[in-house]
Amino acid sequence: MDTQFLVSLTIILATFGLYIGIAVYNKAKATSDFYVAGRGVPPIFNGMAIGADWMSAASFIGMAGTIMLLGYDGLAYIMGWTGGYLLLTFLLAPQLRKYGRYTVPEFIGDRYNSHTARIIAALCTIIISFTYSIGQLSGSGVVIGRLFEIDAKLGTMIGVVLIAFYAAFGGMKGITWTQVAQYIILIVAYLIPVIFMSLQITGNPAPWLSYGKIVEEMGALDRELGISEYFAPFTNGTKWQFLALMFTLMAGTAGLPHVIVRFYTVSTMKAARWSGAWALLFIGLLYLSAPAYAAFSRFILMKNIVGQKLTELPAWTETWVNTGKLKLADSNGDGILQWQELTIANDIVVMATPEIANLGVFVIGLVAAGAMAAALSTAGGLMIAISSSFAHDIYYRVLKPQASEKNRLSVARWSILVATLLAGLIALNPPGAITQIVAWAFALASGTFFPALLLGVWWKRSNAQGVTAGMIVGLAVTLAYIFAAKYGGFTIAGIIDTGAGVFGAAAAILTNVIVSLRTEAPSQQLQDEVMDLRYPEQMTYKDGQVWLKDDSSL
Repeated sequence: MDTQFLVSLTIILATFGLYIGIAVYNKAKATSDFYVAGRGVPPIFNGMAIGADWMSAASFIGMAGTIMLLGYDGLAYIMGWTGGYLLLTFLLAPQLRKYGRYTVPEFIGDRYNSHTARIIAALCTIIISFTYSIGQLSGSGVVIGRLFEIDAKLGTMIGVVLIAFYAAFGGMKGITWTQVAQYIILIVAYLIPVIFMSLQITGNPAPWLSYGKIVEEMGALDRELGISEYFAPFTNGTKWQFLALMFTLMAGTAGLPHVIVRFYTVSTMKAARWSGAWALLFIGLLYLSAPAYAAFSRFILMKNIVGQKLTELPAWTETWVNTGKLKLADSNGDGILQWQELTIANDIVVMATPEIANLGVFVIGLVAAGAMAAALSTAGGLMIAISSSFAHDIYYRVLKPQASEKNRLSVARWSILVATLLAGLIALNPPGAITQIVAWAFALASGTFFPALLLGVWWKRSNAQGVTAGMIVGLAVTLAYIFAAKYGGFTIAGIIDTGAGVFGAAAAILTNVIVSLRTEAPSQQLQDEVMDLRYPEQMTYKDGQVWLKDDSSL
């Protein structure tokens, strides 16, 4: 065994032991622990957990690679994913926390007083979370496959076993504190390489300030090689695709069930707002670093790899070729590697960069541990979302309301095991790149939950028939556009499958409004409850007025 393998394995096994230890120590003993961590998580730690939940394999592994390959057009991912947190923090999270339920489907079912709406929302949660989890398990396969120099498929199944264990055992309580540890590990693992690369290339340890010079140099290199300039906008898609993708990711962020449920784990509306603020800070550390990571990686490849003889390439290229994620060709038969002859999957850029930049075995192992932390933290949250939708919203709230707490926890844990296994089987041969699969999940969330929650909180006239029809139409339109664009070549204004959420959201909002207006209005009690959501917890809305909780009218 070589030194790099031993160091990487030691670091990853140490972090795995930490995660499992935290899950065992914080084992969920009650349903409130399993679903909302007993509602006692402090905002700053909840912000870290949200950050870990949010910064999935797509963010850690895929985003810098996507930006490296797409250049300017890849910035839609950063602007969409961060902008969505502003929508969520200001428009939905505090109001949903005040309503005091366990899950998004439970909010929709009770807000609209409809079991049908609850079941549709639960099914949407399962579909969205399942799609998202395929990307995470695929990401874990990339990491484990590289570490053990085995096929990524076998690496995926190893990830399945680990996620199934600690998600089923600890529930939301265990996952929350596991995610705090995972955030610390993944952010350190992400920042150290990009800071080292900045020092190595520019002599400046602040990559956020130094990578602009590198982008300028790459412009000259791009022209020399005769390829599209890295920072030229809309070279990989239309501006409508850029805007549609940005909207899809923003609205999807505000509607993702596994992210929203994190705001249920705090004690008050104020704590929910602060959780969002802390999360934005913690997420920003990685997202502001991703463009620098991408620029440095591309620059090093262009300067040190492109133009070299194929027989004299560094050893790391052979290792990555063995994973199937890197392909080298000699199309013109000159024995020299050209940029056009290098095919690098965007999923491996972050993982490969420490080797490309020769940063040393410890940094390579640390990045592997961080990538696993990112994949595992999000996958755990997704499995809890799937479990709660089935075990709590369908099994307990609809099928068997008399079920004991022990029975409900058992069903929840078994549903996690089954969902993880099924997602892992699909992840063995994923239908797209990690960022693409994740974008589909966001498109589905923007076409279903974002309209339902937005109108559910801010339009008291929205009723059960409207939200049910809206979610069904939004889901159908989004899925239809994804399949038509990916497999049928059908597009509108150049908008491809990853921007499908813009059509789903528009269709869902229109359907909700039209159906609600053409059917009976919700009861006055439900309308008053909606109005009540808009005020701080010390205030309440009744009899057409806002009151303090001590019953003195304002």
